[in-house]
Amino acid sequence: MMTTQPNFLVILADDLGFSDIGAFGSEISTPHLDELAYAGLRFTDFHTASACSPTRAMLLSGTDHHLAGLGTFAEILTPAHAGKPGYEGYLNDQVAALPEILQDAGYHTIMSGKWHLGLTPERSPHARGFDQSFALLPGAANHYGFEADISPDQTPRLLKGTRGLYAEDGEYVKALPDDYYSSDYFTDRLLGYLADIPEGKPFFAYLPFSAPHWPLQAPDELIAKYAHRYHSGPDALRLERLARLKDLGLIDANVEAHPVIATNAEWAALTDDQKAFSARTMAVYAAMVERMDWNIGRVIEQLKANDQFDNTVILFLSDNGAEGALLEALPAFGPNLQQVIDTHYDNSLANLGRGNSYIWYGPRWAQAGTAPARLYKAFTTEGGIRVPALLHYGKLARQNTISHDFATVMDIAPTVLELAGVQHPAPRFRDREVLPVRGRSLLPWLQARSEHTHPQDHVTGWELFGRKAIRQGDWKAVFIPEPAGPSRWQLYDLSQDPGEIHDQAEARPDILSGLLNAWQQYVRETGVLEDIPAPSLL
Repeated sequence: MMTTQPNFLVILADDLGFSDIGAFGSEISTPHLDELAYAGLRFTDFHTASACSPTRAMLLSGTDHHLAGLGTFAEILTPAHAGKPGYEGYLNDQVAALPEILQDAGYHTIMSGKWHLGLTPERSPHARGFDQSFALLPGAANHYGFEADISPDQTPRLLKGTRGLYAEDGEYVKALPDDYYSSDYFTDRLLGYLADIPEGKPFFAYLPFSAPHWPLQAPDELIAKYAHRYHSGPDALRLERLARLKDLGLIDANVEAHPVIATNAEWAALTDDQKAFSARTMAVYAAMVERMDWNIGRVIEQLKANDQFDNTVILFLSDNGAEGALLEALPAFGPNLQQVIDTHYDNSLANLGRGNSYIWYGPRWAQAGTAPARLYKAFTTEGGIRVPALLHYGKLARQNTISHDFATVMDIAPTVLELAGVQHPAPRFRDREVLPVRGRSLLPWLQARSEHTHPQDHVTGWELFGRKAIRQGDWKAVFIPEPAGPSRWQLYDLSQDPGEIHDQAEARPDILSGLLNAWQQYVRETGVLEDIPAPSLL
């Protein structure tokens, strides 16, 4: 047990790709994250769920999202899933949330940012252990607080779920300030909470940004900085990123990158106007990432000014791989998305990135950020579940280095609890039965008391939208339904093939058989509903 309880700052980016910050190979300016990364520990094999709310459930519970209530997205919960255990659509009461546990252990718990784990006051951050909180409750919203005047019958289904809904300490917020911008305001509120922490009390701070999630929006001056950076297109950027990842030692020099998978036109086939529009979307994305980094710098500056930096464990990660969906093609948005945008938003070239624009950047730019991995967000391939992650805490043995050891977002809660010297309360907490964690504390490894983060026979499973994966050691079996996959189990040796290119299912049926047995065990343990068709999100 530590002699002095540390503070914790967990920072979560939304849909950030593996190579989207400088210390992970990016051309985007992220000096504050880079400083933390180079002085701390960079993970190259850190995994989340393949989409946002399931990852957030895993982070705060330490267990699988099918057990914690987010077996699928609440926004697309089908009648067949509704009412089934683990598919409640919010962080359920079967888990003890990390802030609840720390709150009972004497920590001051604060949060500012995207929640996505329940929309009602009784499911808000305040109800799940945060002493102070400002939260965007749904999965996304306009970053400037702009709301187009769209009648309910015209609003595409999933777009309804991205209208701004905010809560402060369990009460709905009626209005945002005129100068609202999500990353700035989330940080402002967290800084205010940090200033109010009672004297001598340790804190747990959670800063989950909604950047760089669509709609892509950022300050004009930052967009201008990247205005001419991306005119060579996504394929050129992908090659640049891969070269830097190799130079930094984050991937092997001989790694084979998975070919780009996309249904939209290649760069060479676009008109000049289409190229200008596409390059602008990536420029806005880059500006969002830089602005997020600037705000992280503000938090670090305050921690240092208050002599709290050295005793604060700082963890930064993305909630899944980069978002590569063509939103106009998603069934969950409905066929009239483009018509609604054309009618109610100004997507002229010069206006892209402002509050009254509505854009995303698509699969080719996303795969510049997930390379060398296969695909992107919402897929259980490495492009959807392997994320940039860094840990900074000078009192740990493993710092100023790169880790290629496997870890998952479920490991965060048990690691934080062990660092704090707090026991997980299972099987009972606050007069209810709660589940134990499935994650593993990384502290023995961080303190160099163990050689690896997990034993080689450790098994981890993933499932979302009918896309599945199971991993043991370096072997991983993946099931991706058509049209993005072959609708059968594939097998990859990630130690030799991190891009998931060379299917070993026929060559190593023994390995595949063992993994499929492990998959069935995972299904039994977590309650995955395999027999119910996946929702038509993608």
